[in-house]
Amino acid sequence: MTLPVSAGAIRKLLMEVAASARREDVLAVGGASELAPVLRQQFLRGRAEPGAVQLGDPEDADVYLHVLAGTPRDEDIAVLRRAWRERVPVIAVAVGLADNATIPYVLATDTVWMGAGQAFPLEAIARAIAVRLGEHGAPLAARIPLLREAVSEQLVASFARKNGIVAAAVWIPGADFPVLALNELRLVFRLAQAHGAAGDLGDRLPDLAATLCAGFGLRALVRELLDLVPPADAEGGSGVHAGRRRLGRWGFRHSAGWALKSAIAYGGTRALGTAARMRFSLAPTQQPDGVARAWP
Repeated sequence: MTLPVSAGAIRKLLMEVAASARREDVLAVGGASELAPVLRQQFLRGRAEPGAVQLGDPEDADVYLHVLAGTPRDEDIAVLRRAWRERVPVIAVAVGLADNATIPYVLATDTVWMGAGQAFPLEAIARAIAVRLGEHGAPLAARIPLLREAVSEQLVASFARKNGIVAAAVWIPGADFPVLALNELRLVFRLAQAHGAAGDLGDRLPDLAATLCAGFGLRALVRELLDLVPPADAEGGSGVHAGRRRLGRWGFRHSAGWALKSAIAYGGTRALGTAARMRFSLAPTQQPDGVARAWP
């Protein structure tokens, strides 16, 4: 049985994950002087590494949280402009602003709204960070346990969508398997990293074997289900009407094949990611607490 992913590709992926873990990613918190320190303390819950959450400007940070206590002032706009110029992802936490208020240099999808005097919606903030960073949120989640749940959810959802699209878009039989398998390996390795369980190849061998076996199993399931669809020449006869029936059945078979491949690639990747999340969450690594809401 030939492996769908070469040893070189797996080694390159592991080296990429290991290199990102060595960067010591940082979440910077700034903005309202009375609220930013409180929000930083909230993100230090769950025994986060103190250096992973810092008060200060966006420069040299991997993601920046800016707390706005009212309408943006000139100093707020200046900081957000610097973050935009430095291409640092920004999440704005708007306290007491109207939902339709415009925050310069920040997308509406990157803004978390809350009422004045309310608790910081940490779950919503963590989810916004996870969506903004995507796959690159894994090394930060390894240092800040409060982000692990949101980053893991985003990783599973993102890679499931990718594999569903790949399975539907690739027409050549078998050509999609290496891409799907590599995406599944990347998902599992990133989930391990987000939970602080990333290690060398020896540590990841069980995950590697389980992921590849799951890929072969899903591929076999697709073949079994496709065998249930009658071939184009299942009905005999000749003439125009018989030809039209065969053409229609051929089109149905191929449409069913694309739909089945896409659905199983999506569902299988999501199931694989969910199982990996459960496994890593049961590992002896620090888990976050108080993630839902916290009072400033």
